Amino acid sequence: MNVPKADPRAGNLGYWTGDWPLKTPDRTAIIDLFGGRERVISYGALDRRLDKVAALLRARGLNPGDRMILSCGNRVEFIEALFGAMRAGIVPVPINTRQGRDVLAYIVENCEARGVIAEPAANHPILEIMGARQDLAIRVAIDPDGAEGFEDYEAALAAAPDSFEPDPLEPDHLCFLSYTSGSTGRPKGVPLTHAGQIWWLGAFLKYWPPADGVRNLVAVPLYHKNAMAGAVKPRLASGGSMVLMPEFKARAFLEAASKYKATNISGVPTVFTLILEEADLLESLDLSSLQSAVVGSAPVHEALEQAMEDKLGVVVMQSYGLTEGGPVMLGPPLDGRPIPRGSAGVAWPEGEVKLVGSDGQTNSTLGELWVRNPGVAPGYYKLPAVNAERYVDGWLRTGDLFRVDADGFYFFQGRVDDMFNCGGENVYPKEVENLLLGHPDVVDCCVVALPHATKGEAPAALVVLRDGGVADEAALKAYALANGPAYAHPRRVMTQHEDLPLTGARKVDRSGIRKHLTEAFGTLGG
Repeated sequence: MNVPKADPRAGNLGYWTGDWPLKTPDRTAIIDLFGGRERVISYGALDRRLDKVAALLRARGLNPGDRMILSCGNRVEFIEALFGAMRAGIVPVPINTRQGRDVLAYIVENCEARGVIAEPAANHPILEIMGARQDLAIRVAIDPDGAEGFEDYEAALAAAPDSFEPDPLEPDHLCFLSYTSGSTGRPKGVPLTHAGQIWWLGAFLKYWPPADGVRNLVAVPLYHKNAMAGAVKPRLASGGSMVLMPEFKARAFLEAASKYKATNISGVPTVFTLILEEADLLESLDLSSLQSAVVGSAPVHEALEQAMEDKLGVVVMQSYGLTEGGPVMLGPPLDGRPIPRGSAGVAWPEGEVKLVGSDGQTNSTLGELWVRNPGVAPGYYKLPAVNAERYVDGWLRTGDLFRVDADGFYFFQGRVDDMFNCGGENVYPKEVENLLLGHPDVVDCCVVALPHATKGEAPAALVVLRDGGVADEAALKAYALANGPAYAHPRRVMTQHEDLPLTGARKVDRSGIRKHLTEAFGTLGG
């Protein structure tokens, strides 16, 4: 009896758009605003370009399992190169375009890259690094503009075959290799499998199927989980569309949301803090199409969630996840219960989570979040010592501190390493930040631990004041003492009207702020 062979596309994340290119080839998939122009890409056109990328890479000698560096800004070519490489079984390595030369050189060596697709304007050092290598099968540049030794992306695609037939892949075949930001030391490689990510996407669409006509507006970097898991994968797998901006600028973001009738917006907390400062646009623009806003990838203050609901008139959802953890394992309850303010939701129905206290025992209310599900990364790349510490009996230790209430709702408290002890009392920076944000003059803040002469460590704060805000250090310390526990009040406060410094992923740069406040204040209580 002849048993029909399984379609290799079914086990390949590169075909995450499913049947939409066949069913509705003319339906809009992506509206790309890169370079100040509007490019409308249909599902059919996107599918053809993905096949061409796959065919090109294989024709140039890259084979399934080979690593390929991808350095590109927020434009449709990033999506083409990422998922096109996956179709060919090649493992794309998307890099943070703001990384310095030393980090980039480390990533290239560590992943053993055999090819590169890069946009010179996004990060020129990567072209110098890859251009000097003699062991590459392919060097392609998007908008090359004098990138010597690199093929032009458009010319190479034009000459590539129009169709591509994928090879069957094993379930544990890597779909891509992502490198963490490396805020503390070198970045760690996070390998993710086709089977694991297909599981995650399938579960998302099964339990929280989107309505027809959903359109996301995306301005956070495509190399970041917030964009990929929050928009690109679920939106284009469900027949929706997305508007892709080259970068985040608050006024342009709101104008695009209005012009293109976005229904969903997402971003890190800083994105929404800046949006809410544009009071004139919030009043004058037609934002009636907006239905929901998802905020995450960093601690989300309850005051920000409330302000988003009040000023945007949308349902606000807090997301939580990490690249190596699924990536998302908390979400809305399936029974329709409302999510309490400040919560990222309940555990996913097909995943496992638990909290583990500092004593190593399971804790029913507070502890480090451990996760176990098919989407969890099999281990950090070439880091056996780190894996021995972070992986325990199939569980991933996230390094994130959570509390859970009696109804099963999880509340992110910050990184385990961010919590500190002040004179015998545990202090959680997010709680102190929530307190300071209650002051009418405060628009944003960051609390860190600084050395203290007698208490070990104590809180210090960098506070952003509203336009016209006049609160000084003494006023903010008094406010914290009057409204919160004395042990948690910030011993020193620095105020400014400029936004908080950010990392390349647009998260608050806590390590940079800690260094800045340490230089300014030294040891506290001395």
